[in-house]
Amino acid sequence: MSSWAGPEDVFLSTSLASYLDKKLLVLLRDGRKLLGILRSFDQFANAVLEGACERVIVGDLYCDIHLGLYVIRGENVVLIGELDLERQELPTHMICVSEAEIRRAQKAERDATDLKGSMRKRMEFLDLD
Repeated sequence: MSSWAGPEDVFLSTSLASYLDKKLLVLLRDGRKLLGILRSFDQFANAVLEGACERVIVGDLYCDIHLGLYVIRGENVVLIGELDLERQELPTHMICVSEAEIRRAQKAERDATDLKGSMRKRMEFLDLD
């Protein structure tokens, strides 16, 4: 595999040029959602966001965790989209909470998912079919 950028990489990076100096939502492979202003990018779609924050959503709760100037490796990007500054970003029923509260909610959600998975494994032996 070559380390040189191919034509498809050049197309990807030039299409990012239209997003320069605009507020974006970036969805990463690990599921994180970042918001910030695109200040720079390269041929590998590595990007620099200014005023970046991570938006964490758990149920109807959300928190924007400030990250500042943030560099994103291009291979971790799933989706990039411009945010419409005229529209409200979140539904009105969403409640903004502190970082500590959202972390507790994330842990509770993870624990519930883990419990559900372990219960399913325990019940597999029944095989009701």
